[in-house]
Amino acid sequence: MDSFKDIVLPITDQFLLILLIILFAPLLLNKIRIPHLLGLIIAGAVIGAHGFNLIERDSVILFSTAGLLYIMFLAGLEMDIEDFKKNSTKSLVFGFYTFSIPLVLGVLSGMYLLNFSFETSLLMACMFSSHTLLTYPIVSKYGLAKNRAVNVTVGGTMITDTLALLVMAIIVANQSGDVSSGVWWKMSRMFVVFVATVVFLFPIIARWFFKLVHDNVSQYVFVLAMVFLGAFLAEMAQLEGIIGAFLAGLTLNRLIPPTSPLMNRVEFVGNALFIPFFLISVGMLIDYRAFFADWQTVKVSAVITGGALIGKYLAAWATQKTFGFTVDERRLIFGLNPHAAATLAIVLVGLRIGLFDASVLNGTIVMILVTCTVASFFTQKGAKNMAQKEETEKKPVVNEGRILISINRPDATENLFDLSNTIKSKKDKSKLYALNIIDSAGSKNYESNDSREAKAKQIIKLAEQAAAATDHEIETHIRYDINIVNALMGVVREYKITDLIMGLHQQKGFSQSFLGNLTNGILNKCNTTTMIYKYTQPLNTVKRHLILVPDKAEEEIGFPFWLMRVWNIARNTGAKLIFYTTNQTMEAIRELQTSRPVDFDFVEYSDWSNARFIAKAVRSDDNLIFVLSRKDRPSYNKLMEKTPIFLNKHFQENSFILIFPMQEGVEYEPNIDLTNPFLLEVEGFGKFFSRVFKKRLS
Repeated sequence: MDSFKDIVLPITDQFLLILLIILFAPLLLNKIRIPHLLGLIIAGAVIGAHGFNLIERDSVILFSTAGLLYIMFLAGLEMDIEDFKKNSTKSLVFGFYTFSIPLVLGVLSGMYLLNFSFETSLLMACMFSSHTLLTYPIVSKYGLAKNRAVNVTVGGTMITDTLALLVMAIIVANQSGDVSSGVWWKMSRMFVVFVATVVFLFPIIARWFFKLVHDNVSQYVFVLAMVFLGAFLAEMAQLEGIIGAFLAGLTLNRLIPPTSPLMNRVEFVGNALFIPFFLISVGMLIDYRAFFADWQTVKVSAVITGGALIGKYLAAWATQKTFGFTVDERRLIFGLNPHAAATLAIVLVGLRIGLFDASVLNGTIVMILVTCTVASFFTQKGAKNMAQKEETEKKPVVNEGRILISINRPDATENLFDLSNTIKSKKDKSKLYALNIIDSAGSKNYESNDSREAKAKQIIKLAEQAAAATDHEIETHIRYDINIVNALMGVVREYKITDLIMGLHQQKGFSQSFLGNLTNGILNKCNTTTMIYKYTQPLNTVKRHLILVPDKAEEEIGFPFWLMRVWNIARNTGAKLIFYTTNQTMEAIRELQTSRPVDFDFVEYSDWSNARFIAKAVRSDDNLIFVLSRKDRPSYNKLMEKTPIFLNKHFQENSFILIFPMQEGVEYEPNIDLTNPFLLEVEGFGKFFSRVFKKRLS
């Protein structure tokens, strides 16, 4: 290949070549069932310095570094925090397995198969123990980022990489003769400062920024800056940047909902550019000549590669047997454990301090290629099987939800769409509709018809842009009518709407006649789950949702449906739910926690006349949710009529949502078969809803 050494392409051509590889590698390799991730690595080997030398690795190192940090950041960002807490013990156990088993194998292999010294063997064992979540994009692509096995693996990865790098630091200090207690005290302090800064300061900064800045580009650049800042702080604490990136993702998890436009941008840019660049740069490290080098290199390569694979497989097998995971979950655990970035960092340190020679470096490159190849196939197999199993077990949905957003002001459009998006789970396929109603009787300020129509089209365009930002399909409508209620009900009936979202003006007070007019107008005719939303701050920056639920709310037919929406708000934003209700109603709500864990609390409360009790509990970053009722229904309370006074007096600076559930006896009955469990399975609430409806229907 020496004849190719001088044909490095110009920068523009290099970038074009990489983009063509990213574009066509998945298309070509999917046909022969090879994971596209592996194809990018192979392509990197072909175009790199050890192949045709078309691109120098230094020219892609910036994107490559960003890609590695991006993988770790996404792993933290997409993790289900409540599941992570629930699986923390499992993560610790897996972390112990995946660190200790390869470590023991590495020491024994180095000392007895390769005749290395104990220190050299121990450093090589650190390479065995460390791994990189290189195949995480495959898991994310199949929608398994919140799977328990993935949660356990991601948590265990941080443990084993931290321990491996700590052992490496001890070996380096020992080689340099600097092993005084002062050095370890300094490292410990730096580590504590690093963790405290990221865990406590990052969320405060991010919440402040997201409340202040609503520009989409600025928000994305801010997130990217936080990723690199986390990596920088980790390196300042003498840790690998990947640990800082992961921790940054974990701390921003609650502030970037999975259904938000920002999350869509984060995933899109990472998967389109940064992560593919990283995979290609990994391939550029591969030197095919290492396979045919001297006998010592071949022997070292075989021992390192075999030991690394066996050690990680045994760790995955032990985890499966300990916690009763399935075979496909074991495949995922093993497949998420290839050796790449952290391993390469360790071998380069070993070369620098003289414990490793060229044969170990070449052997490590072989190990990276083989483990990445094997891991790609295992991850693809496990993820595909699990995704197919979920698809076959999925019950047919008779009637999916349909959410109508009634919009009459441009400044409210994005906020109302944000709420409609947040009340859905990521897998919920509820269709979105946006409606603007033009009063055909004329306007009090004598606004021309053309002006009103132009304003309506502007509002509808904003709704379409908001939907496009999250890859959601939305159907928009403009209606002309002298009666707003008739126009709204026409759309509700025509499209069988199940959820209606309306807005209140942000600056104005809450009219005392509003509830009466709303009840006499829309609510007496529209029996959907209706939400009235007043916005003062983005939902993702809300720390807690205080939910006032009336007595006997569980007796209403709409109880499970509004509860499902509130539960999704907590799942998507990570904010805490605090229910103020009676013990009997709370028992019905508690049933959800076992199958759909969220951070929630309960305060016994039945006296709606005691407004000060709630007012004292509310903080500046809280959102209030009032579950109300139409008159003469089981959960109705006369004090509900004083809700406008209560809100105007105490909560002008807080966001709030008024929820009117579906109730029996209303003129319009939505096209929902309440006895059909298939509908309810779409949110994973099937067992809970079945119990509720059996009680209700009996």
